[in-house]
Amino acid sequence: MNTQNRLIRFPEMRKTGFGKAWLYRLINEERFPQPVKIGIRAVAFVENEIDEWIVVAIEKRKPLRKRKEIQ
Repeated sequence: MNTQNRLIRFPEMRKTGFGKAWLYRLINEERFPQPVKIGIRAVAFVENEIDEWIVVAIEKRKPLRKRKEIQ
């Protein structure tokens, strides 16, 4: 299976730093990749889409301000 098409379940979603409830909130707000239904009560996520979402989130962050040197 191509790694970009690999499906991952919630235990592997720890790499986002979010809990299950917060991820569902982001999904409902269409701010996170949509899950793939893999069973009656089971979903998974496309790993490549999650990795891409993480990269975009990092790129969107504000640059750190340089602190004034203490004299």
